[in-house]
Amino acid sequence: MSGFLDHRITKARDTGRMSVQPSSQRPTPGGAASVERVTARFLRMLSITLEQLEAVRDADARSEFSGLSARAGVLEQETNELEREIEDACLSAFAAPLSAGELAFHLVVFRSLTNLERVGDYALKLARDLEHFAPRARSATLQDVLPLVRLLSRMLERLAYAFAERDVGAAREVMQLDYEQVDALYEQMQRASLTRLLERPEDTEVALTAGQIARNLERLGDHLVNVAERLEALVLGRVAGQ
Repeated sequence: MSGFLDHRITKARDTGRMSVQPSSQRPTPGGAASVERVTARFLRMLSITLEQLEAVRDADARSEFSGLSARAGVLEQETNELEREIEDACLSAFAAPLSAGELAFHLVVFRSLTNLERVGDYALKLARDLEHFAPRARSATLQDVLPLVRLLSRMLERLAYAFAERDVGAAREVMQLDYEQVDALYEQMQRASLTRLLERPEDTEVALTAGQIARNLERLGDHLVNVAERLEALVLGRVAGQ
């Protein structure tokens, strides 16, 4: 999937295919260029979170969590820089002549920045929690986390595709994965944490941390759904300004 994102980011820089094509107005030169730049940076923000989750899966496969939070911290810094760049680009675009579609695009991205920032925050917390408690956790506790991580990786992949291709079906798949699978796994993990807490009081810290991880992952999914819902509205022409 990282190859797909790299390809889309490059294409966003080099071609005009990523521009919104409003039916009521022709794209403006400045607006179209801004759409391309912002698209590339937005896709990179999604790619960073995917890298963070893939690092967790790799660490589990190697049974080596040392350095996980340091790597996540470096990626989080890049996320923060991209957020500022995108925010500045959107504010500059709002001050320039834009077509209806270009205005709607920048509004959707601008409103979604907070969601992606929180997504990055939760991914960083996941790395820190796992590095801290993995050496003391029973294998079953860690295995409870991985299905959620895999599902969220899938949601990120589909959201990136939806954003790159303006694909409503892919955006709705993100929502469906959250409603039908992530929420169910979250409840399952919470029940498992409570059971361990009752059966093994000596593992209280591990059980509480596992519950915290589950909550953070569930909230990460909620933020991805928020972005997918805005993207759906954009493609269907339901954003104010279109």
